[in-house]
Order: sequence, then C-alpha cells, then structure tokens
Amino acid sequence: MRQSKMLVPTLKENPAEADIASHQLLVRAGYIRQLASGIYTLLPLGKRVLTKIETVIRQEMDRAGAQEMLLSALQPAELWQESGRWYTYGSELMRMKDRHDREFALGATHEEAMTSILRNEVGTYKKLPMTLYQIQNKFRDEKRPRFGLLRGREFLMKDAYSFNESFESLDQSYQNMYDAYCRIFERLGLNYRAVIADSGAMGGKETHEFMVLSEVGEDVIAYSDTSKYAANVEMAPVTNEYEKSAETTGEMEKVSTPDRKTMQEVADYLGHELERGLKSIMFKVDDEYVLVVTRGDHEVNDVKVKNFMDAKVVDLATEEDTVRLMGTGFGSLGPVGAPKEVKVVADYAVEPLVNVSCGANEEGYHYKNVTPGKDFVPDEYADMRFVEEGDPSPDGEGVIKFARGIEVGHVFKLGSFYAENMGATFLDNSGKSRTMVMGSYGIGVSRTLAAMVEQFHDDKGIVWPKQAAPYLVHILSLNPKKEEQRVLADNIYADLLDEGIEVLYDDRPERAGVKFADSDLIGIPLRIIVGKRAGEEIVEVKMRNEESKTEIARSSLMDEIKNLLA
Repeated sequence: MRQSKMLVPTLKENPAEADIASHQLLVRAGYIRQLASGIYTLLPLGKRVLTKIETVIRQEMDRAGAQEMLLSALQPAELWQESGRWYTYGSELMRMKDRHDREFALGATHEEAMTSILRNEVGTYKKLPMTLYQIQNKFRDEKRPRFGLLRGREFLMKDAYSFNESFESLDQSYQNMYDAYCRIFERLGLNYRAVIADSGAMGGKETHEFMVLSEVGEDVIAYSDTSKYAANVEMAPVTNEYEKSAETTGEMEKVSTPDRKTMQEVADYLGHELERGLKSIMFKVDDEYVLVVTRGDHEVNDVKVKNFMDAKVVDLATEEDTVRLMGTGFGSLGPVGAPKEVKVVADYAVEPLVNVSCGANEEGYHYKNVTPGKDFVPDEYADMRFVEEGDPSPDGEGVIKFARGIEVGHVFKLGSFYAENMGATFLDNSGKSRTMVMGSYGIGVSRTLAAMVEQFHDDKGIVWPKQAAPYLVHILSLNPKKEEQRVLADNIYADLLDEGIEVLYDDRPERAGVKFADSDLIGIPLRIIVGKRAGEEIVEVKMRNEESKTEIARSSLMDEIKNLLA
C-alpha cells in the first residue's frame, strides 16, 4: 500500500485524554480515533492488526475443534429473563425497547443466546460435546470508560461456549480451551500468566484469567517466584500452617481506648505491634451476619468470605446493624461475647495468637490479653485474608510475588446454571433426558491489541512483533523527487508485492525526518531506506527493534528480507 493514498493520520503530540502508552500511541500512530466516550473507530492500520490477531485466534480455535458462527448482537429480554440475569447483571447491560415496546439488550455476552440455539437444535448425546464460538462486537455501559481500547463501551470479543453431557466431559473441553488460549497468547509473543480467578457475575465455579503483565493493569496477580503458580490476589489461598505462640496466657482485661478507632491507633495507644491486635469486620452475607476476625496487620478478603459461605451477595454490614447486633459501632468490634445470631469466622492466622487485643463491643473500650480458644471460640477457622508478598506459594514452591496484569482472556466452567434455567436438555444413550453442562470462554480481541502495545513499545513508538504487525516491511523513499530514489523504491515495492510480502510504501513528499519519526511511531518490523545510494541500487535495512542499519544491494535484498522475516 502506498502511504500517500492511505488513511494514516499521525500526530506529534499525545492526546490530552490518553493516560497510558497504548492509548497514546494507537491514537498518535493513526490506528484508532475516538467517536464517543469508550467508543473507538479502528482506522486501516488498526483494522489490519486486529485481523492478524483474529487469524491466530481462529486458527487455534479451529485446531481445538470449535466451530465458528455469528449470533445477533441484539437479544430479546426474554432470554435474559429465563436465566435470571436480566435482573442481576446490573447497569452495564445496555437495554432498549423497540417500537412495539418490547425489551431488548445489546449483547454484553451470549450465554443465553447460544443456549437457546443448542436447546432447540441439539437433543442427543451423539452431538455432544460441542464447542461453538464467534468473534463479534460486545456492548457494556461502563460507568467509567478509560484507557482507550482497554476499557470501552464497545469492543471486539471472541466468545466460545462448550456444551457437554457430563462434568467429566466439561473438564476436557475446558482443558482444550485453556491449552488453545496458551497457544494463542504464546503465538502473539505476549508475556502472560494464566491465573486462578473469581467467576463473579458469570456464575462459574472454576475459572482462569489470562493476564498480560503490565504496570497499567487493573488487576494484581500473586505468583510464585519459582513455579508457574499464579492467581488473582483475591483468590490466592494462604497457608494455614502457623506456629503456636509459646507465651504464657494472661488474664483478659478491659481497658479504655478513648477516640481510638483504627487498628493502628489502638496498637499505638496500647503499645504493641499491629499484628498483636485482632481486626473484626462484620458482613451481611445473603441474609446472615458474619463477623470475620483477622490479625491486625492482615486485610479481610471479601471474595474468600463469599466463597467460604457459598453466598450470592456479600456486603459490609451497616453501622446501624452493627450497633443493633453487637452493641457498638465499627471502632470497637470484637469476637468476645458475640451474640449467637452472628457467626464468627476467624482467619487461620488468629488461632495461634496469645495475649492480643481486640474490640470489647463497647464504645471506647478494648480488651487486652485476649487468647483465642480461651477467651472466645470462633464458629470456624478459615482462610479469610489476602495473600501478601513473601507468603509461601500455595503450591509449595517458592514465595509469592505481586505483579499487575491486563485481563485479555477468561475461561469458565459454568456447569448447568444456564442449561437448567433455560431447559437445555438432551437424551443420553439410554433415552433418559439430562441437562447439558456448559463452559464459557472469552478473549478480548481489541483489548489484546492494546495489551500488545503496552508490552511492545519504546520511547519512539510501537514495536510490533511480526505476527501482529499491520505490514511486515516499510519502504521509505527519502526524496521521491529524485528519480533514482523513486524508481528504485517503486521497483522494490513491486518486487515485494510479487513475493506476497505485506509492504507499506512511504512515497509521500515529506521531509526525511518526518518519515523516520512516523515509521518509528507506526512500528512496522522491517524498514528499507532508499536514500543517497539509490543510484548504485544500494539501500539501508533496519529492524524496528534494533539500532543498527545494514547496507544491502538490491540484487541480494529479497533474500535478506526473507531471512529477517523468517
């Protein structure tokens, strides 16, 4: 493609609304333009990269035995009402009515729509297992769209759904998709981790997120420094092997702690380390009240509370409820003497403690010399805290480190939630009707594009890997007004087209400095510079990710290009 005829509107300065590298560079290099908040147009270069990513995804999905189809983005409300998600999904679901006052939603995801197809078209075990996928725009009314393509209201997604006759069959489908995702992100050259995750509103019981490591990531990953273990920080389990204190237990004593509300204020006032106090936080878990107790230096993990209680909704109790049930507000809560209607769950790290402090359930008072098991007995001990850097890795190998990550893929074991609610059944080999078992597997395609820029850029612009670059070769004719440069550049361009090599030809009447800057910004892997030695049919060749240039005669240029691109 001749650059003089292509829509590549590059910019010298970063757009004011762009805070991160991928957003800045994709706008500056002419890959995207914003149409409205969280809504972007992909310009020709952006569309070419997106197509490259889609190609890798399609190849690996097909290799895994999945079948591509295309569902409607517009979905009737009745499908979502059957699953129950019409009422629970939240304000991110874009809802609308047609001229007949019928309710619809723009697809945020397609579990319901795909399940409706299978329940109507597949009724026998002979067709199962079956995995179907599509690549389609999705719509979510993000409260705060930001970071360009990383968090938008419209985005391109690959979503796949497996339908199985048993949970054992689902395990195999899940593993197939997990392996396919690993191959996809490895082929794209990304530094990623597959992390154990929480299923959230999707309703699954087992799930992994695929995270591209990046400082701008919104999620914190806990990973082992010596093994492949990785999990979202809220899902990483913490060892329950704590050494029991050998300290002699003292007598519990109530002491005044006026105006001391926080753990640190109480610790300082009583003259002990933060870890020698107990932190008590009350939650409303569905319709039950639970007091969660951790060590003072640890943070309560509400996701673990939800999963431990097998709950649908977990919220902090209001101060009014806390006063009504416990007799005091947030600042003086403690497990000693907790009423029977409040379940007390203590973190494993609490059990070995001796002579610690806690709230006395009386405003302005705390207990000291409290020993769990003597002065209070929790209903249960469980893993209730966030993992911390330096904790032993749950797999027994190494210690936990933290990193930030951008979620680009997610795989779920949904089980029979949607199939049961929507009547997706099949006849087994004995003629008995059974409910299908499902999995759901998503990749944010446009999000992956942005994540690649976050990993593949320098201070001059984007540095595309060959497998995703919009073009493989960028020809720069430094002065096309000079006939020898124009003719040589034209000939090389024609040679590359004849060889089927994707090439962008900068034939614009611009200064050499502008062309070099734009080439660095756009980030095509291999650059051919046609300049002052064009009359000798000698050009300079440079890889975008290297500083050195090499002079090569046209007679050997094609072989060199093929070697460099191999």
